[in-house]
Amino acid sequence: MKRDSVFRLNHYPPCPDDQFKGRNLIGFGEHTDPQIISVLRSNNTSGLQISLKDGNWISIPPDQNSFFINVGHSLQIVGRRGLHRFQLTLNSRTEQIFVGHLLPQALAPYSKKMACRVQYSMQNSLWFLSSSRFYSQIQSQRVHSRHQKYFCKQLLLSSSFSKGVRSCSCSATTSNIDADINNSNAEAFVLTTPLYYVNAPPHMGSAYTTIAADAIARFQRLLRKKVIFITGTDEHGEKIASAAAANDSSPSKHCDSVSQAYKSLWRDLDIAYDKFIRTTDSKHEALVKEFYSKVLANGDIYRADYEGLYCINCEEYKDEKELLENNCCPMHLKPCVRRKEDNYFFALSKYQKRLEDTLTENPDFVQPSFRLNEVQGWVKSGLRDFSISRASVDWGIAVPNDDKQTIYVWFDALLGYISALLDDKEQPNLQTAISSGWPASLHLIGKDILRFHAVYWPAMLMSAGLSLPKMVFGHGFLTKDGLKMGKSLGNTLEPNVLVHRFGSDGVRYFFLKEVEFGSDGDYSEDRFINIINAHLANTIGNLLNRTLGLLKKNCQSTLAIDSAIAAEGNALKDTVEELVEKARQHYENLELSSACEAVLEVGNAGNVYIDGQAPWSLFKQGGSAFETAAKDLVIVLEALRIIAIALSPITPSLCSRIYTQLGYSEGQFNAVTWNDTKWGGLKRGQVMAQPNPVFGRIELETEAKNAGDSTKKASKKMNKTPKTQKAVEA
Repeated sequence: MKRDSVFRLNHYPPCPDDQFKGRNLIGFGEHTDPQIISVLRSNNTSGLQISLKDGNWISIPPDQNSFFINVGHSLQIVGRRGLHRFQLTLNSRTEQIFVGHLLPQALAPYSKKMACRVQYSMQNSLWFLSSSRFYSQIQSQRVHSRHQKYFCKQLLLSSSFSKGVRSCSCSATTSNIDADINNSNAEAFVLTTPLYYVNAPPHMGSAYTTIAADAIARFQRLLRKKVIFITGTDEHGEKIASAAAANDSSPSKHCDSVSQAYKSLWRDLDIAYDKFIRTTDSKHEALVKEFYSKVLANGDIYRADYEGLYCINCEEYKDEKELLENNCCPMHLKPCVRRKEDNYFFALSKYQKRLEDTLTENPDFVQPSFRLNEVQGWVKSGLRDFSISRASVDWGIAVPNDDKQTIYVWFDALLGYISALLDDKEQPNLQTAISSGWPASLHLIGKDILRFHAVYWPAMLMSAGLSLPKMVFGHGFLTKDGLKMGKSLGNTLEPNVLVHRFGSDGVRYFFLKEVEFGSDGDYSEDRFINIINAHLANTIGNLLNRTLGLLKKNCQSTLAIDSAIAAEGNALKDTVEELVEKARQHYENLELSSACEAVLEVGNAGNVYIDGQAPWSLFKQGGSAFETAAKDLVIVLEALRIIAIALSPITPSLCSRIYTQLGYSEGQFNAVTWNDTKWGGLKRGQVMAQPNPVFGRIELETEAKNAGDSTKKASKKMNKTPKTQKAVEA
């Protein structure tokens, strides 16, 4: 393909004129040439599956920008790095086994002896798959890459086809394909959540941070950026050792258990992270020691005695002036204990001037702006050197050349943002990690750890001669029913309970829509249910359901006209385009609540439009009125298609359901980009799926109770039988 500007394809009839419009259709005839690939149009096949080491099969969704390949009775797949076992299912009745061979070293690094299974539809057709998505799924069992590389660069197929098949050939230049394949120049976007402390299971605060980070990552992927979304767990320190002991467990087993709890919750919340780092990983320990030695060589670490008030929960020494009565920590409301230790210190004060200059010259470094003011206040009040080791804590990374001390948990954990960039098989060193994506584009954190990320961390990086992250964003806290959450108050909000009760879409939408990102926010169950019912079930879900219902009843679920033609001169199209552009700007500015509002307004506009046009009445009139009604349905469905893309960073599962109801495959949804929000995606003749509610309405407990009481009363009334009748029956 590199040498030719033309490649040849066989195609099964009927030949889709709209697909090959403007190209040379050579003709039809019986297929006899096994050297030409035979191509089918998309019929929503499930795509390729791969077998992991544990024997489980996982599916790889098809790539939207690809071809279907008919393989007839035999198939040879050429793959890289050793033999690959391919299991092919034809019409769910028979299986065939195929063997792969080596491809040139330049191609993607697939695992050795990897088993693959190609799932076939009744038409015996197969997607060309995106290589980046294929490799990403092998590594993490997650499918969220938006890199549009063509799998045909990795799979070369030759076939002996069924006889009696008519075919046509067409010519096409490879320039666009090569442009898509060469997506390595995509802009990088690396974002991180905090590495969550595993002294306790995940709570709603950590879930909120991660939901927001996932929404930002999904939006950046829609922009076709090379996204690396990092999360993980911070697993060293005194508090973790104490928590493990309290549960009669070892620190290692305790960390394994809680780390897995985070992964499980992220899966339930549709969190599509790229890297999950644990500070107990061997690669992380190696990097921390190298970084420590680098800072030491720069003269910024020294040894000294220190005595002060220590908060075990914060795992840091506190200034007396920042404590409450009885030397209580203002964060944990527990008394600090006086300690005296021989520790190693980092010369933070040395970087006072450089930090002041950084904050002045780059005001976007800390966001929102009022958080910047807080940080500038801390720095201007004077920075003091801080202890970076603990003599009394065994559960941690040993200080190089002094195994009697362990590295302070924050000096350790912050480096997880860099060690996460390393692949497990890579030699763990700073240079390799830095070249894999540093500096981070965004650190997303809660405001309680702002000082560590906006003061300590930049100074540490300056000392090591490394670049600073581009932005640190500190969001607010969550309250419940207007009160601070806490076990003592009995008003904690458990994310696992919430997501299993209401689903990931409802949880994600409420907290991102109803909490202004950066400020504090409040949760109440009544408000939660009212919001998601009104916005997701009614404004969006009901609009889709009733529109598809009308289309099914009057147009056999088939679009009568292209959406671009249907909306010529239509005000709704202009409104949708304006709102989508607003949503994009809000996403880019991390104004997630406003982005939700803009997309919701598209749904509101669609409801106003369909109510005003009343297509149900127009269909009854027949003639030109019928045509107008059919056109109106296409316009509304196109608005819903755009909603499914524009809201997908917030509610990915809901938007996938919307998209598949519009006649697309899940693989096509996974491959959309922000450019697909342009008006005109739905085409004449496209068949919609059967109407089915995409978001069920949730009842308030009071409503459910009242309904239940009414049912019981009615049931009792119906079951009342006159005593005389009972006597007769007896």
